[in-house]
Amino acid sequence: MREDIEFDAEGVTLRGWFYPAEGVSGPAPCIILTHGVSCTKEMGLEPFADVFSAAGFACVVYDHRGFGASDTAVGKPRQELDPWDQIHDTQHAITYAQGRPEVDASRIGVWGSSYSGGNAFVVAAIDRRVKAVCGQIPGISMRRTFEASVPEEFWQDVWDGQTTDRLARARGEAPATIPVVTADPTQPAAFPMPDAYEFFSPYEGTAWRNELTMRSLELNYEPGQFLKFVAPTPLLMVVAEDDTVVTPAEWAKEAFETAAEPKRLVTIPGGHFDAYTGHPFELSSSAARDFFLEHLAPKVASAPV
Repeated sequence: MREDIEFDAEGVTLRGWFYPAEGVSGPAPCIILTHGVSCTKEMGLEPFADVFSAAGFACVVYDHRGFGASDTAVGKPRQELDPWDQIHDTQHAITYAQGRPEVDASRIGVWGSSYSGGNAFVVAAIDRRVKAVCGQIPGISMRRTFEASVPEEFWQDVWDGQTTDRLARARGEAPATIPVVTADPTQPAAFPMPDAYEFFSPYEGTAWRNELTMRSLELNYEPGQFLKFVAPTPLLMVVAEDDTVVTPAEWAKEAFETAAEPKRLVTIPGGHFDAYTGHPFELSSSAARDFFLEHLAPKVASAPV
């Protein structure tokens, strides 16, 4: 039932899928779905869109600029993560969805996973078109994540590499890159943990590339600082109890406390990547579905007395 789509993001073409809402006559609420660091839409987003579509939501799922099927801005390299570009592109996706006749433009939700879980909270804080937001296993503090995930003995190498890269790019040379994951945790990578390699490595040879520009690690992005600005938009945070990759549960719960009501916290078992399969997926997807049904479903008028 899904449709291949593309839409303009101020000169950059983004590509993805549109899922129509099942069992809905007339314009339906719509959820925008985006993935985490370097991920493409094929890496676990389809089952979530299927769950939401079956519940009566239209869905827009797309690849971030510079990744997967989407284009790259002129003058920018591929595989470069800029959170503010991604945030603005989510806003463009909202505009695209609002322009479709199948979508009720007044009922837009945003769902993001991992790095894009943090993006989703920022979008909800700055764009009041968002009527409900869910951040699954969300990025909260990229500085803390970097310091926890990259061994300290590699920090200076990363900083020196960023300095060298900026000088080289100023000379017109190709940007320096770093692997997203590695089979050898003693080697530098954005996520050198074994469970990250286990999740990503099956996608070698697909649209996903095991590569980020060095500059992608330079952006000390703090989406958790925006949580206090999301209200009055309803907020759902889904946390993995044993997340050691992006945001440990205690960090996420601390950040959740800074958000104002209405808000809801759901915890699921397992680590960061367990949210995409098995029982943790069932818990996470059903929690998000029920949350969006509560806040985006059409209001039924009371029968006259």
